[in-house]
Order: sequence, then C-alpha cells, then structure tokens
Amino acid sequence: MQNDPFGAVVIPTPPVHAHSEQSMPDQTTSKAGGAPAPAKARRTIALVDDDQNILTSVSMSLEAEGFEVRTYTDGEQALKGITDRPPDVAILDIKMPRMDGMELLTRLRRQSQLPVIFLTSKDDELDEVLGLRMGADDYIRKPFSQRLLIERIRALMRRKELSVEGAAPAAPGEGAVVRGDLLLDPARHLCTWQGKPAQLTVTEFLILQSLAMRPGHVKNRDQLMDAAYGEHVYVDDRTIDSHIKRLRRKLKALDKEFNQIETLYGLGYRYKDK
Repeated sequence: MQNDPFGAVVIPTPPVHAHSEQSMPDQTTSKAGGAPAPAKARRTIALVDDDQNILTSVSMSLEAEGFEVRTYTDGEQALKGITDRPPDVAILDIKMPRMDGMELLTRLRRQSQLPVIFLTSKDDELDEVLGLRMGADDYIRKPFSQRLLIERIRALMRRKELSVEGAAPAAPGEGAVVRGDLLLDPARHLCTWQGKPAQLTVTEFLILQSLAMRPGHVKNRDQLMDAAYGEHVYVDDRTIDSHIKRLRRKLKALDKEFNQIETLYGLGYRYKDK
C-alpha cells in the first residue's frame, strides 16, 4: 500500500499502470487490469479510519460490490481528499488523530450535503446522538456486518438520487407501505407524512417500516433491533429508544398532532392508524 498527497491509501490490483502521484491523486485502480474505471461506471466511497485492518477489509468488500474506494487515515487528509474529489458517500470513524470525525463532519457540512455514515464503538451513544444532530445520515457500531454497511450505503444513494430528481412520482413503488397519511417507499428510501417528505436515517426508516407494516401489533426492542440492524447485531435498549425519539421529533415537525407511534411501557412500541 502507498499514501498519496491527499492521504488516500491506494490498494493496487496487479497489474497497475504507472501514474505519478501528482497527476492522479488518491486514485483507486479498477479490478480489470489496473486501469481506472470510468467515473460514471462506479460509485465512489470515502472511507476514513485510523485502523488499517478496517480500511483493508472494508475496502475489499466494497470493491467486490463494484464501488471505487478512497481510504484516509485521519480527518485532515480526508478533508483535503473529499473536498478536491467529492465521493458519493463518506464513511467516518469518530475517534481519529489530528481531526476527529465530528470536526470533519462539521467542516464537510459547511460545503456540501454529502451522505455520511459514522462508525462508532459500542460505548459512543452520546457521540452517535451528537453526530446525527450535526448532520450525519446514519451510524453503524463496531464490530459491524459488512453486508449491513453495504445495504446502508445503497439506501443512502437511493435517497440522494431521489432528492436530486426532485418531486417523487405520486404512485408508490413496489413494496411501499401506506398507512393513512404515512407513505414508506423502500425502493426510493422515501418517507412522507401528509405528502410532506421526512428526512429519515436508514435505521429510522427501517424501524418505522417494521412498526407500520403491522399496525396495532406490539414490537419489542429486540424485534426492532433485528429489523434495523439484522440478526446477530446487538445494540442496547437505549439506542432503540433514541431512534424512536428522533422519529417522533421529525414527524411532529411535519404535523404537531402526530401521535401514531405509541409506547407500551415494559413491552415495546406499536404503530396505530388514525
């Protein structure tokens, strides 16, 4: 591996054509013969973490899914590389040297609405909440399923494409859930209440979808955890409660009378139709 002037760690796939670091900064080679893939053919992920094992393993998984990956080992390097060559999605570790993920997110938000996923440790609940308030789109706790991370990335890209396209078609797509004033369209990562869009993180969307698919049925925290994170991924009860609070806050911002998510103390949550 080698570092470029912007801090990207390039993982070459032989054979690699010779390029000067000045002329081709933080470039990731393609799988086919080492030549760069056309920009329009591959979506780009910026992966920022000071753990080289994570950079290597996650990069390999993402490249196997057809993504181009640019990796950075600290926030200062990432800010330079992301600013000069904006990716489609950025994945940021919170705790890093020189500039941590929170400061990096703050600076990125001054210039763009780039979709951002935080990687956090299991004890970083306060950081998770703060990160979402500062503009992160979602977070995943370490250790994490790489399949889960890929699903989060694809969902964020669908949401980004929808926002660029503008107004969504009136007819819901296949697999959409309609419950009174609520519309959830997973294919477009679209949530609307009374026709007004709600900007939900992927985790919030999946929790709301799980509740709305069976209105009146109580879902305990373990069931909501499985819906949002997948089986064999554990988060504590407070994390689910925090997501529910943010869901209510976002939907109440659209309609102050919103009260469809009910808490049943000691049991869990349920969605009620009007």
